[in-house]
Amino acid sequence: MQQNSQQWLVVVNDEEQYSVWAADRGIPQGWRAVGVSGPKEDCLDHIERTWTDMRPLSLRSATAA
Repeated sequence: MQQNSQQWLVVVNDEEQYSVWAADRGIPQGWRAVGVSGPKEDCLDHIERTWTDMRPLSLRSATAA
């Protein structure tokens, strides 16, 4: 079985919502790379460890006030 060598980036938007994005494609407007890349599973593992509060930043800020 051939292993997929596709590389992925972890990206985040201004609301601190995370996603994975194919490394060979341009990052979409409104998103930025966070410096983590590699196989998709590694990127998803990073997101799972990092993105512990799924609420958008604007909602977290509003409820903290």
